[in-house]
Amino acid sequence: MHGQNVAHIGGLDTSGNPGLHRTINGMTDHFAEFSMPDTDLTRMAYDLVFSLGPEPLARHSVRTYLFGRAIGEAQGVRAGADYDDETLFLACLLHDAGLTERGDGAGRFEVDGADLAAEFLSRNGLDGERVRVVWEAIALHTSVGIAHRMRPEIALTHAGSGADIVALGAGALPEGLADRAHAAFPRDDAGRRLTGIIIDQIIRNPAKAPLGSFPGELARQHGAGAPVPEWAELVAAAWPGVR
Repeated sequence: MHGQNVAHIGGLDTSGNPGLHRTINGMTDHFAEFSMPDTDLTRMAYDLVFSLGPEPLARHSVRTYLFGRAIGEAQGVRAGADYDDETLFLACLLHDAGLTERGDGAGRFEVDGADLAAEFLSRNGLDGERVRVVWEAIALHTSVGIAHRMRPEIALTHAGSGADIVALGAGALPEGLADRAHAAFPRDDAGRRLTGIIIDQIIRNPAKAPLGSFPGELARQHGAGAPVPEWAELVAAAWPGVR
């Protein structure tokens, strides 16, 4: 079973107490209530996300899984038959790890989060192929027009995140699921908080908002980070004297 070699990440060490990750945050009831994949590794990932904080971001990550899985079911894409449910859960739970203090590196937040997730999962025994799927799902989760064409674990991470933050595709959710998810994992203005974290990261490090990226577009809309030249300006300035 995964998770026998517990990583010391985000200040949470369950190695000396195997029962710790089964009791905190009330997650045992939520795992059963929502039929979430129940393995040592999924429970450790859940604990990790809530230990990294902030909590509204962690709750958004759980809702991302619930909504992504439901959107897949509405499209006839079934856990177990069409994709690995544990892998989807891990990708969704860790998809915004780059917006935490621990995950805030030198790159755009999606890649920083993918790197943190890959390190955590590799240290805890997940095979390399599935680590790569999780990395790609996290790195691509804001890539509109691309992620939905990828394998289900990647496409549904993207779909679940979009459904939770801007209600994209939320019409496909079964009646009552959103109410149940919001009761168990309250929103606490998650969209605004998430946007604020991204902008704060960009203000500290403008390189986290490259031209054409989702963070770059948020920076443009909020006037944050370094000035970004227009595409036409870049084209006009390229190869002076050569046509």
